[in-house]
Amino acid sequence: MMIPGDSDPERSPPARADNASAAALVASPHPELSTDAPAPALARLVETARDYAARRASANTRKAYQSDWSLFERWCRRKGFDARAPSPEAVGLYLAASASGDGMPRAAVSTIERRLAAITTTYTSTGTPLPRQDRHIADVMAGIRRQHARPPRQKEALLAEDILAMIDTLPQDLRGYRDRAILLVGFAGGLRRSEITGLDCGPDQTTDSGGWVEILPEGALLTIRGKTGWRMVEIGRGTREASCPVHALETWLRLGRIAHGPVFRRLMTKNGGVGSERLDDKHVARLVKQTALKAGIRADLPEKDRAALFAGHSLRAGLASSADVDEAHVQRQLGHASAEMTRRYQRRRERFRVNLTKAAGL
Repeated sequence: MMIPGDSDPERSPPARADNASAAALVASPHPELSTDAPAPALARLVETARDYAARRASANTRKAYQSDWSLFERWCRRKGFDARAPSPEAVGLYLAASASGDGMPRAAVSTIERRLAAITTTYTSTGTPLPRQDRHIADVMAGIRRQHARPPRQKEALLAEDILAMIDTLPQDLRGYRDRAILLVGFAGGLRRSEITGLDCGPDQTTDSGGWVEILPEGALLTIRGKTGWRMVEIGRGTREASCPVHALETWLRLGRIAHGPVFRRLMTKNGGVGSERLDDKHVARLVKQTALKAGIRADLPEKDRAALFAGHSLRAGLASSADVDEAHVQRQLGHASAEMTRRYQRRRERFRVNLTKAAGL
């Protein structure tokens, strides 16, 4: 990738970190590689390498990093720094500006850490690594964490009775059947929102697939490509059709006439039919929030506080908190690498379940 230099970032396209590795490969071929290969064959191989390089991170990560780099580049231009040359001093000042809100909106610590990762990745991809452990970066970042870091704000776990109340708010139309399947499958599978919308009807059907579903007599078997690699997710049939995630999925696929490609799709605005475009994962977050509010969940809190409680992650945390089974089964379903991570998800069910005060004799 070539980092833009003197061109105006507002008029030229932003730097693309996802093609950086491939561009570096083309610009500086390995000296031991033979150049006897025919030009068309070599060009195809270069294109293949570029495609693999672009897929080294998820689409959401690439989009976020591209936006972060563009923001850093514009800041450098305003301050008179050259973004093409990795400068620990400049990066340290940029991090300080992000944390203090000096000339730009104040950012959370997690956002600042992601911006630093985007900058580091971009420089590394161009063959000019940024010394991240330099004191101008490491010391500033340590001070930002110490002064501004807050405990993680976990989303509210939605339990089974909450999900039932939420699906009761949905209409009996195509949109309602689709959203009902999203909530039930996402909850029963303990899925991330991107894992829900990334599902296809079968393997190798789309280039942006995150997995596929196979419906069996006993339930639905999902093959998911998650953060920790591929995993199998089993969703058994429920005790009744109204709450069965597999039945909801079958109903949506049948009424939507979907047999190939993305499972969860956008609806066409003109005729209300089912389109071919994959649903954006942000829809899951909006759906959870809207239906949770409509169902009156946590009505003891003010409206603004309730709205901040719920998101797509509430489904995943809800399964971990609701399923009264051996912890190892929950850990496997959620794809966690450690039992400790699974315990972080077991919120409302685990809270004060073990009373060490009484156990100690008080």
